[in-house]
Amino acid sequence: MLTADFAAAAVLISYGAVLGKTTPVQLIVMAFLEIAFLTVNEWIGTVQFQAQDIGGSMFVHVFGAYFGLTVGRMLYRPEVTDSTKEGANYHSDLFSMIGTVFLWMYWPSFNSALAVGDGRYRAVINTYLSLAACAVVTFAISSAVDKDGKVNMVHVQNATLAGGVAVGTTADMMIEPWGALLIGSVAGTLSTVGFTFVQPFLTRLKFHDTCGVNNLHGMPGLLAGVSGAVACALKLCELGERSAAVQAGFQMAALCVTLGVAMLGGAITGIILQLPVWDKLLPDELFDDKGYWEIPDGEEDVEPQLQPAQSVIQDVN
Repeated sequence: MLTADFAAAAVLISYGAVLGKTTPVQLIVMAFLEIAFLTVNEWIGTVQFQAQDIGGSMFVHVFGAYFGLTVGRMLYRPEVTDSTKEGANYHSDLFSMIGTVFLWMYWPSFNSALAVGDGRYRAVINTYLSLAACAVVTFAISSAVDKDGKVNMVHVQNATLAGGVAVGTTADMMIEPWGALLIGSVAGTLSTVGFTFVQPFLTRLKFHDTCGVNNLHGMPGLLAGVSGAVACALKLCELGERSAAVQAGFQMAALCVTLGVAMLGGAITGIILQLPVWDKLLPDELFDDKGYWEIPDGEEDVEPQLQPAQSVIQDVN
């Protein structure tokens, strides 16, 4: 059940890159194909390379992000970037924040689910410390990169979780509190900068990323993979019969293979999804729920109107 949950998480991450640009049929086909590639990659990494990745940062987050990005690149259409329907509003930001809070609270249990013995306690503590550092740094960096010094809700909803991704590979290792805090701080910086500068650059390369999965899952996952290799080289984990250098080498090999399999699988899946047999969204259907969901007539997206302080006092009196 746990490995099935992890696999479902990878598919969910990939969906984030193509959301609003694919039909339900295409998403179903994409999920079936991705699970096959995901299973092969995990078998190579865990069985053949014996790489350590307790929180699935490489085998779930990196794989899911770059599989989805590659599928999105294969399905790219110029009208995608011209659509005015893509974006957030008051209500979507509110519901997204609720999801962020739940993810933040339960991420330690995700990273520690497969750990055993004392490693489970270390995974919980390291993940919590990394998330805490990441949340603080995200607010600071978000304000720093904004021209008006304001905090961006997109950063708060996403980058505050990057610490959980970045510490996933090393969560059960003996990286000590300062190591977890360092990883979380770097992850928050990397993710926030990614949303501000990297995502527009990728869009120009036709890697349109609807939900910014590269910033929350991709780049922090790469950081986790590198951190795992460094931790193994420093003998901060169980090495078994291998030397520290050999285990570190296999950690990097697993990360590189994951990238390769994800992008190859994403390219093959993208080609298959382009076949005429599948449904395809028309330009005016992009980023629109009306084609597949019942939308109440006359519903307007109006932000709540706040009463002036004086009128509130009068009402009370």
